[in-house]
Amino acid sequence: MVKLSNNPSVFPASISKLDNGLTVIHQHISASPVVVADVWVRAGAAMEPEPWFGMAHFLEHMIFKGTEVLPPGVFDYVIENQGGMTNAATSHDYAHFFITTAPAYLETTLPYLAELLLNAAIPEDEFIRERDVVLEEIRACTDDPDMLAFQALSESIYQGHPYGRPVLGTERELMQMSCDNMRSFHRAHYQPENMTVVIVGGIPYEEALSIVSQSFQCFASPSYCPLSPPPTQPVLAGVRRQELHLPRLEGARLLMAWTGPGVEQIRTAYGLDLLSVLLAHGRTSRLVRDLREELRLVQGVSSNFSLQRDSSLFTINVWLQAEELETVESVIRSHLADLQNTPISTQELARAQRLLCNDYAFSTETPHQLTGLYGYYNTIAQAELSVTYPQQIKSFDTQELQNLAQEYLSPHHYAVTILKPC
Repeated sequence: MVKLSNNPSVFPASISKLDNGLTVIHQHISASPVVVADVWVRAGAAMEPEPWFGMAHFLEHMIFKGTEVLPPGVFDYVIENQGGMTNAATSHDYAHFFITTAPAYLETTLPYLAELLLNAAIPEDEFIRERDVVLEEIRACTDDPDMLAFQALSESIYQGHPYGRPVLGTERELMQMSCDNMRSFHRAHYQPENMTVVIVGGIPYEEALSIVSQSFQCFASPSYCPLSPPPTQPVLAGVRRQELHLPRLEGARLLMAWTGPGVEQIRTAYGLDLLSVLLAHGRTSRLVRDLREELRLVQGVSSNFSLQRDSSLFTINVWLQAEELETVESVIRSHLADLQNTPISTQELARAQRLLCNDYAFSTETPHQLTGLYGYYNTIAQAELSVTYPQQIKSFDTQELQNLAQEYLSPHHYAVTILKPC
């Protein structure tokens, strides 16, 4: 075992790497009555080979269906019987599985989660039953206009890139999967070098490390899995437009998107986060004030920046009546042009910095929030970067922010998806 980091003044958690390649991140919070163990795996939808699209999320379900020595349902019974809770999630860049429990029970609960993750049996009868559950999830998404719009936008902007595929996959792809396919995917990717175990809460370092080391020992031998298709980086030239018509839709939706760099240019990504707040976070932000408060053209408008490993996404979402679509898109384009050509005021920048730093502070208060933060960053980049966010945000000046707007938020090159009632 090698201890990679233990400098609380720089990063408040310890980072260690076990002899088998597993990364362990630990932070002791002595006053906490709980401990969270969160296991992050570089086995998201972006790793799926064609035609196994949807495999990563389906596998998340099947992980809980037991092993040769752990029947289905036993894990949930053990966790709940000791007053704990567990859940999991899958994205393009990761899958993660967590337990929240009392510190005294980590020693008797984490081995069960490790057994599931390392030795998932993926039995055929459970595979068939759980496939129906995932199919129902896919059908539910087709009934959600906002999810449909976002997926259509992602497919439009990320052509030739895994980020354009739905994490859930499609019904056709799901029906083509086999247990053997899934076992190959699992044994290829659920290996120690792809995993980070994050432990935060009321348990000391040595005790936590001992429990992790004993629990995560017996990994299955890696198996062959086809490689995922090489991604094509998105390039937007002009306006890439699509329009969808849905029954029973009340009002319309306007979604506009631009791509930004991934974690290799983390400072640029943080600057785009600031621009997102400046444009449409809060009543005094530019788009909210103009479109909703003054012109009263929209029911709601928001912007969002999503940091991703390869290519991040900047979106503006608007809820409005169909007759206002052309006008509102034109107003947004004008605001983007103004952002590029007119200096940003120091007061406006200070407001955006304050909001983001406050949001960061409020999102790092609990063990659950911290395990998510450290695990996410360590999966797509490095855990230590997670605590530099406030300092980075505060260090931007108005000129640097305007330069980023000029480079990434063109009023002439973007993707747009419109939803209208039939």
